[in-house]
Amino acid sequence: MILFPAIDIRNGRCVRLTEGKFECETVFAEDPAEMAVRWADAGAEYLHVVDLDGALAGQSSNTEVIKRILAKVKMPVQVGGGIRTLANIENMLALGVTRVILGSVAVRNPELVREACQKFPGQVVVGIDAKNGEVAVEGWGIGGGIGAIELAKKMAAVGVEHIIFTDISRDGMLSGVNVEATAELAKASGVKVIASGGVSSLADLKALQVHEADGIEGCIIGKAIYTGALDLKEALAALKEE
Repeated sequence: MILFPAIDIRNGRCVRLTEGKFECETVFAEDPAEMAVRWADAGAEYLHVVDLDGALAGQSSNTEVIKRILAKVKMPVQVGGGIRTLANIENMLALGVTRVILGSVAVRNPELVREACQKFPGQVVVGIDAKNGEVAVEGWGIGGGIGAIELAKKMAAVGVEHIIFTDISRDGMLSGVNVEATAELAKASGVKVIASGGVSSLADLKALQVHEADGIEGCIIGKAIYTGALDLKEALAALKEE
C-alpha cells in the first residue's frame, strides 16, 4: 500500500486545515519544498500536493511553489486544487507532475474528465470529498447534489483509474480513517481508491491494508505526520513487513 505524505499549500506556505475549514489553519513550514525533502528523506515513494488557494480560486495559484517541490524531490508527485481545464491539466503534466487531481469539475463537467482520461491515460485522479455520503465541492463549501458511490461509478465509466476518497468530517481530526466507506466505494466502483482523512495511527493504516484486495491502493497522511502522532519512516517499514 502506498503512503502519500500530504503537502497543502496556502499563501505559499505548508499548512494543515481541520475539516477543510480555512479559518482552522496551522502553518507547519514556510517552504513546502523543504517539507517535501523531509518526507523524501523519510522514505516516501509518492507525494500528494494540494493548492488550497487554487481550490478556492478555481485555477492553479501556487505553480511556482509546485515547481520548487518538483525540483527538490525525484519521487512522483500528484497535484490537485483548482485544476478545471484541459489546458491546466496539460500545463501541470508539462511541469513534471505525475498525476493531476480533479475535484469539483468531476461533478460539474464529467465530459471534461472523459476527455482528459483519453488524452492522458492513467494520469487523471478524481478526488471525491464527502460528508455523510454526499459529495461536497468548491473547497468543500457546497453540496454537490450527488452521492459519493454514484459519482465514483460515473467516473469509472468515463475512464478514471484512481480516486481519492476523503471523509470531510474526519479530515484533520485524527479521529480514525473511515475504512468501511472507503472499501465500499472501491468495491462498488471497481476503481483503485486512495483513502484520505482522519488517519491517526499505524492501526488505521493496517486496517486499510486489509482491504487492498478490494481496491484500496494507498492512503494520504497529513496531520498525523506533522504533529508526530505517526512516524512516517516507521509506518512505511511496518507496512512492508506485512
